Amino acid sequence: MKIIMNQNNHDSKTTEIVKKFNFMSKDGSENYEVNIIEILGGVYSYYTWPCAKILAQFIFYMRRCIKNMNILEIGAGTSLPGILAKKLGANVILSDSALLNKSLNHIKRICACNNLKPGVDIQVKGLTWGMIGNGLFDMSNDLDLIIGSDCLYDNFVFEDVLSTISFLLDQNPKSTFICSYQLRSSDWTFENLLRKWNLKCRNIDLEEVGKDAGIDMKDLMEGHVIYLLEFYRLS
Repeated sequence: MKIIMNQNNHDSKTTEIVKKFNFMSKDGSENYEVNIIEILGGVYSYYTWPCAKILAQFIFYMRRCIKNMNILEIGAGTSLPGILAKKLGANVILSDSALLNKSLNHIKRICACNNLKPGVDIQVKGLTWGMIGNGLFDMSNDLDLIIGSDCLYDNFVFEDVLSTISFLLDQNPKSTFICSYQLRSSDWTFENLLRKWNLKCRNIDLEEVGKDAGIDMKDLMEGHVIYLLEFYRLS
C-alpha cells in the first residue's frame, strides 16, 4: 500500500492511498491485480466500499465468459469491478455522474494507475441516473452486461437508478444488470418500482462465488449484510 500526500488549491493536505486488490483462483494459476487510488477524507466515491469488492469477486468468478463482453459500470466510483473486467478481456465503459467532473477525473487517474488509457483502452463517460440525455443514448447500444456496486445506497435514489436501468435494458434486451446491494434499512423496498419499470430481480448465490476462489465472501462484507442481485426485463 502506497501513501501519497497531495497539496490542493486551498493549501490543505489530502492523503491518497494506492491499494492493490488481487483476485486469484483457488489453485493459484490465475492472478489479477488492480490498483486503486483512494482519497482519505474525500467524498464517498473516492473510497472502495465492501459492495465493490463483492461485485469484483463475482466478475472474477465469471472470468471465463467475460472476454469480449461489452460492459457498462454505472456509479463506478473507484471502478474496481469495471477495471477488473477490462483486465479479464472485456470492453468496458466506466461511468459516474456527469455532474461530478472531479469524480470522472479521479476514475481516469485510476485507469492510468492500471496502465489503461481512457478513450483508448477503456471508456470513461458521464451518466447521471434518472436523466435521459445524450450521455445515456451514447452508451446504450450493444451492451452485454451492466454492473453497479452500492448504487442503491439510499431509497431516495432507487427510482433514478431503476429508471435508468430500465431504459438501458430496453435498448439492450440481451443484457442484465448485476448490482451488489448493502442492506441499510429493513424498511426500504424497491418492489413497487420493479413493477413500475417492468423489471424483475433475483438473488445470486454468493457462497458459490466464494468457493471458486476459496474465500469466505462474508470476510469481504466487513460485517455488513450484502446481496448480489440480478435485474432483468420482464418478457
